[in-house]
Amino acid sequence: MTADEDRTKRLVAAWRGAGRTLSRSLLEPTVGELLAALPAAASADPDEPADVYGDGVVARLEQRVADLLGTADAAFFPSGTMAQQIALRCWAGRTGNPVVALHPMGHPELWEGGALSVVSGLRTVYPTRDPRQPTPQEVAEVAEPFGTLMLELPLRDAGFLLPSWEELTALVDAARARDAVVHFDGARLWESTTHFGRPLSEIAGLADSVYVSFYKSLGGLSGAALAGSAELVAEARVWRHRYGGQIFRQFPQALSALAGLERELPRLPSYVERARMVAGALREGFTEAGVPWFRVHPEEPHTHQFQVWLPYEAERLTEAGLRQAEETGTVLFRRWSAEGPPGLSMTELEVTEPGLEWTGADVRAAVADFVARL
Repeated sequence: MTADEDRTKRLVAAWRGAGRTLSRSLLEPTVGELLAALPAAASADPDEPADVYGDGVVARLEQRVADLLGTADAAFFPSGTMAQQIALRCWAGRTGNPVVALHPMGHPELWEGGALSVVSGLRTVYPTRDPRQPTPQEVAEVAEPFGTLMLELPLRDAGFLLPSWEELTALVDAARARDAVVHFDGARLWESTTHFGRPLSEIAGLADSVYVSFYKSLGGLSGAALAGSAELVAEARVWRHRYGGQIFRQFPQALSALAGLERELPRLPSYVERARMVAGALREGFTEAGVPWFRVHPEEPHTHQFQVWLPYEAERLTEAGLRQAEETGTVLFRRWSAEGPPGLSMTELEVTEPGLEWTGADVRAAVADFVARL
């Protein structure tokens, strides 16, 4: 076992044993716990025939997603990377333009191994390199024609940032004025309704296609969906087969996704509101503890996830959080990473059901205890 593997094992053990936490890590459940949860998932009927190549419970999930997003159809994919690659490939063929305008901090650029160009033969251009959503003017001023504008909502690596509703509609208009289609990377779109003040169907209705994830915010086992017109989704299903995504049986993923839509989706607005309270209490706690510099980004979270920056080494911060979890049973921060300028480290905070029990005083007390361990 490597030192990093040993550290991860110790971290997960501390997280699992903690009595107070803002959220539960995806690393925490055991195989047995996940298996035990499946029979109750989405009121599963044990006598229902198992799915075969996407029928049954998988087709039911696809229809549920299409209904929620207000689209004609939706297709289940084993991964969001595959769903998004295929969506952009389909649009390149339909528009006759292989250029995709997106943010350099978007998922395809950072986390997919260059697959857009290597696998699909597409090319990317950037309306902006700043760590924020692009502006309509920047989209209008992209120096060459592009076939698709891809917007990641929210932009995770910039701090889970969303544009305002007015900015989003103007971005879509700017793309249309360039004769481009619009694709939303909506891996975390589910929790954007609070910020936009609009239902999912109205948000998704701005785009020509939308990808959503089932595990990032809904707690599903894995999987994603691509939603759009009947014609686009039919073509995407053809490419899904070609990419090896036509899986024989997928009922565990489909059942857990349906359960997430039933259980977690209605709760997401409350998580966003509590995250905003936590963010404010963190700022107060750091100030009271005399931390020389800190940043909670954005100051008012756009979703139930946000960044925290501190002027210490990542290893020192991770160790302090680990000792806090082991010694007090409270998990405030998890892993930290060295990001941005030298001397600064960043972590991402997520607030879900366990975090609803926290008060501002709880957060400030946890901050004081954490800082004392530095």
